[in-house]
Amino acid sequence: MSALLFYSEQDPAELWSAELQSALPSDIRVRIYPDLGDPTDVEYVLCWQPKAGLLASFPNLKLILSLAAGFDHVLQDPDRPVHVPIVRIIDDTLSTMMSEYAVYAVLGFHRFMPQFQSDQSNKIWKKRWPNFTPDTHIGVLGIGAIGSDVAYKLRGLGFQVHGWSRNPKQLEGISCHAGKDGLFEMLPQCQQIVVVLPLTSETRGIVNKETLAALPEGAFITNIGRGGHVVDEDLLAALDSGHIGGAFLDVFNQEPLPADHSYWDHPKVIMTPHVAGEIVPRSCARSIAANIERYRRGEPLDGIADIERGY
Repeated sequence: MSALLFYSEQDPAELWSAELQSALPSDIRVRIYPDLGDPTDVEYVLCWQPKAGLLASFPNLKLILSLAAGFDHVLQDPDRPVHVPIVRIIDDTLSTMMSEYAVYAVLGFHRFMPQFQSDQSNKIWKKRWPNFTPDTHIGVLGIGAIGSDVAYKLRGLGFQVHGWSRNPKQLEGISCHAGKDGLFEMLPQCQQIVVVLPLTSETRGIVNKETLAALPEGAFITNIGRGGHVVDEDLLAALDSGHIGGAFLDVFNQEPLPADHSYWDHPKVIMTPHVAGEIVPRSCARSIAANIERYRRGEPLDGIADIERGY
């Protein structure tokens, strides 16, 4: 018998179990932690933040399937069997959800919605002169599968869109920049930036005092990548000084965000609890099953993690 173990303390296990069992080949049985059964049967583990030592307890483990678009949460297990490939979820539904969120955030800032909401609370009737969309530049940090979808959707709305990546890329209709020089060439042009990067040693803390200062006065920031991309103290200082006009944050250095954190009550911060892109079982179970079948046929996998690059 071959088995796939599902492990997550935050996702709906019963829903995942039904969708996975329907999508997987008939000879693979789904088990939900802590029901391990015979550990030698477990060839695949689908997980979010696996506890230390869990993955190493399966001697026949063939694939570690990340229950996310990233895989840094898997690397936190010091006992992870390093010879077993990690596979990220690549799914159109996830990309669509994150793009929807990014567009919502960008349009909200573009049309002054946070200010109008504040005005409503204070019973203030105040019009604001609209920004001209074709003259508004948006920078997307990270133009992989999700970031490029974000960039194209914003471009479709008429914005001038820039994309930044570590290495040079080309996207039709998008002004692409790469490397440190490219980042500081792009930032001064952008009234808004959207962070959609993977978290690596090179991108950790990329939203910091230096990069924030490079943005024009009153620029806005949306982060749907990872909390570790932002140096909180630097962002708060830039918000308080007025150099940054507002921040829309879905991810944080510590989750859940501590109750005493300054973001909670900051008038220029909009927060959501890491919901920009949810992993939808109905769609993602099919993507996972397709990857397992590719593995069995000896074909290349979608979303295979490159540990050295961090994505």
